[in-house]
Amino acid sequence: MLRCMVGLRPDLALLPLLAAAGFAAGGGMRLMDPLLPLLAADFGVGVAAVAPVVAGFTLAYGAGQLVTGPLGDRFGKLRVAALALLLYGIGLAVSTLAWDLGSMVVLRTATGLVAGAVIPLAIAWIGDAVPYEDRQATIGRFLTGMVMAQLLVGPASGMVAEFAGWRASFLMLAVLALVVGGLMARRLGPAMLEGASGQARGFGFDQYRRILRAPAGRRLLGAAAVDGAALFGGAFPFTGAYLIEHFGLSPGEAGLVVAGFGLGAFIYTRLAKRLIARLGEQRLVGAGGAMLALALAGVGVAPSWWVVAMLQVPCGMAFYMFHGVLQARATEALPEARATAVSAFAMALFLGQSLGALVFGVVLHAAGYGAVFVGAAVVTAALAAWVAMTPAR
Repeated sequence: MLRCMVGLRPDLALLPLLAAAGFAAGGGMRLMDPLLPLLAADFGVGVAAVAPVVAGFTLAYGAGQLVTGPLGDRFGKLRVAALALLLYGIGLAVSTLAWDLGSMVVLRTATGLVAGAVIPLAIAWIGDAVPYEDRQATIGRFLTGMVMAQLLVGPASGMVAEFAGWRASFLMLAVLALVVGGLMARRLGPAMLEGASGQARGFGFDQYRRILRAPAGRRLLGAAAVDGAALFGGAFPFTGAYLIEHFGLSPGEAGLVVAGFGLGAFIYTRLAKRLIARLGEQRLVGAGGAMLALALAGVGVAPSWWVVAMLQVPCGMAFYMFHGVLQARATEALPEARATAVSAFAMALFLGQSLGALVFGVVLHAAGYGAVFVGAAVVTAALAAWVAMTPAR
């Protein structure tokens, strides 16, 4: 049984527990959506000035992949993911002690450093177990946890913050991460403390060079970086603040609107296998990107909050149509060091997100929320067209 959990043939009965881990780790990305204005008010700065809180988390999330991917290949993907989730929960709890913007940036950066290990290593673990033709659907089922975080963490964070302050929102997610991380460690049992169990030996940093030397690898990482900049750093983090500042919604109401994104993503996880069979990868990524670009542009010019709310469901579904293809390709970029390959993808994605958060923070300050969403839509449309026209390998 332990061999199934940390060796060459993972047991997919562990998928629900990994989905819960994905919920906890994915929640960290949506936790801030309704909280940016509250943090800005608490620390006496504007919303645009809080952008380094997002950028610090995501920069560390991406940079940490340099280590967590090779560690997963060397010591076992589940073991490293469980330890990272426990450290992530501790980091969230300590973040409730932040006393100013500077301390918050430091604490969020430290939290992002360990949070980045959980989802990429889980996806790499699935890559070990599932043939490529079924992998997108299986990854889609795993992403149900992350998607439900999109659906629930935003509203819960906003509602808790309304009644008990933003620090209580952090504490809520910290408890969840610690519980799930503890369950993963318990499931691993003695294997949690054993020596190396992965296929790779050493730390395998040369594997990153192998990915970069391959034209398909460079295209994949480039697409991930642009994806991260336009969406994770551009459109998505500012949706909650847009609803609050532009349309006058409360943090809880904004969280409920943003939850529509999670609903659309959940619909995709149920339809993924049929969509892939019907459209194929190239047409799926093109259709998803075009649909997402249209929805983002609609958000940017929306005359009222209910239009934004209606567009969240197609946004969520289209995003996973587009992004899911890139994720599946990452699991096959370097099969002999799969955790390293998926971590390289995540690193590119979240380094792009860090740059995007800073760039779109400047755009927000100079031209407002509408320009942020329309700009993200233009970049997404161009990226989707490029990915759809280039070969996967």
